[in-house]
Amino acid sequence: MPIDWDPERYLALAAPRLRPALDLLARVPLPEARTVVDLGCGPGNLVRHLRLRYPQARIIGVDASPDMLARARTAHPEIAFFEADLRRWEPDAQVDLIFSNAALQWLDDHQELFSRLMSLLRPGGVLAVQMGNNGGAASHRLVGEIAAAGPWSERLRERYRPLPELAAAPYYRWLAPLAENLDIWETEYLHALEGEEPVFAWARSSTLLPALAHLDEAEAAQFLLRYREALRHAYPPEAAGRTLFPFRRLFIVATAKG
Repeated sequence: MPIDWDPERYLALAAPRLRPALDLLARVPLPEARTVVDLGCGPGNLVRHLRLRYPQARIIGVDASPDMLARARTAHPEIAFFEADLRRWEPDAQVDLIFSNAALQWLDDHQELFSRLMSLLRPGGVLAVQMGNNGGAASHRLVGEIAAAGPWSERLRERYRPLPELAAAPYYRWLAPLAENLDIWETEYLHALEGEEPVFAWARSSTLLPALAHLDEAEAAQFLLRYREALRHAYPPEAAGRTLFPFRRLFIVATAKG
C-alpha cells in the first residue's frame, strides 16, 4: 500500500528538515552542472536552492507521491516533475548530479540501488545523498514497539518495515569501486522545536506513515493515541517551552569515475 504523504503537514516543519539538505548541497564538489536530478523531491522545497547553486542547469524532480508532486508543480511550474518509483526511474541521458534528501532510507536493497544510481551519472558526475538515520531514537523505536504490541501486530509484522539504522561502512564498500572520490559522514542535529507536541507533529508527517498505511481509520486513531502518550514521556518540553529532538543523519557524496 502506498504511503499517503501530506505536503502541508510535511512543510509545517520545513526549516529543520531543510538544514541537512543545505549542508549536503554545500559539500557537493561540482562547480557546474547541465542536468540536476532532485530524487525524492517531495513538495519541491529544494528546487530554489538547487537553481541558485546551478542557475544554468536543467532541473528534474522525481517523486512517488502524487500529492507531493502536485504541490511541487504548483510552486515551480517551470520545472519538469515526474511521478515514478525511485528504485526504477531513469533519465533519458546521463546526468551531472543526483541529489537525494531524506528519501532513500524508505527503500530496500541499497547495494543495488546505489550502484544503479552511480551508473546514471556522467563521468565526473556526483551522487549526493542524505538519509535519516534515527531508527534507534525513541521517536522511531516506539513506532515498532506499538506495531508489535497492538491488535494489528500480525498484519503489521507482514507488511510494515521499520526505518533502519544505517551503518556507514557498507556504503563505503559498495561505492568505493565506483567512485573517484567518496565522502561519507554522520551528523546528529539537535532540533529545538517549538509548539505543542512537535515531535508528534514531525513523526505524524513522516515516521508514522509506513505503519499507518496498513491500518483502517479506527485502528490508526488508536495507534496514534498510544504513540502520542509514549512520546510525552520520551520528549518532555524544556522549561522554556521548546522540545529537544536529536536526529541523526547519514551523508554520502560520491564522484563517478572519469
